[in-house]
Amino acid sequence: MLGAPGRDTTNTMSPHWLSRRRMLALAAMGSLARPGWGRDSYTLPAGGGKIEISFQPGDFDAGGDAIRKWIANAAEAVTTYFGRLPVERTRLSVRAVAGRSGVLNGVTFPDTPPETRISVGQQTTAIQLDNDWTLTHEFSHLAFPNVAAQQHWMEEGMATYVEPVARVQSGNLTVERLWADTVRDMPKGVPAADSHGLDQTRSWANTYWGGAVFCLLADVQYRERTRNQRGLQQALRGILAAGGSIQEGWPIARAFEAADRAAGVPVLSELYGRMKDAAVAVDLPELWRRLGVAVEGRSVVFHDDAELAAVRRAITERPK
Repeated sequence: MLGAPGRDTTNTMSPHWLSRRRMLALAAMGSLARPGWGRDSYTLPAGGGKIEISFQPGDFDAGGDAIRKWIANAAEAVTTYFGRLPVERTRLSVRAVAGRSGVLNGVTFPDTPPETRISVGQQTTAIQLDNDWTLTHEFSHLAFPNVAAQQHWMEEGMATYVEPVARVQSGNLTVERLWADTVRDMPKGVPAADSHGLDQTRSWANTYWGGAVFCLLADVQYRERTRNQRGLQQALRGILAAGGSIQEGWPIARAFEAADRAAGVPVLSELYGRMKDAAVAVDLPELWRRLGVAVEGRSVVFHDDAELAAVRRAITERPK
């Protein structure tokens, strides 16, 4: 993904918005070129797999240790959420951008092995790296199969929704920050009354946040229908268990069937049937009330006597 789904960033678009063929053409021309693999490469074991990493430590003011910690934190978040590294082997190229600060952009390609390329400002601080969400988002793409272009919203929406949950579960983000950001950003994905459904969407907001709203609704519905025993996390793990990583091309119906089979109820399939070709009213304020989430000024207040307070807690609870 290039740019941020509703976060502070200087980027505005995503290479995932382009066709895979177009992305590879850009890479060949150097627009998304990776640094060379040389003496600064190393391998990070993670969740039963390995991440082959290349970067130049001397190019970053924060130093090599800060970059390595940032990568390890993102890997831990994704392996915590999905139970393992989604693929046996993946590559990561980190490029320094002179005169800039912050994690600037990233893109993940379904190569063999899959590869993530990410640009980081040379002046980025260790604190900025600790607060970064982008690399966790990119690693999350490894856990979902390639689907048709009209379902691109699911690829990006899943990564947008999973990223902060995974970071909370691994201890790299507070639950208060997650819900404050969720309440702030999810309204971007509420479908307009005159929209024609998720499969017809072309806007940035509907692609990232419309897909994230879909995932949030699915997570809550899974938990309501299984007495809070299983949620979207277990469903997405089911897709991986069935072989559905970024290295595979699947119809979206196959992915949702695998997810529903793992969770035991057909939530994703049914929700997709309702939302793919029609605008479905989504009452987020009512959902926050049921979950027991309230934003008061700059603070988040949790109401543990709310109807779905246990569901809210279970979403971010670290899996056993």
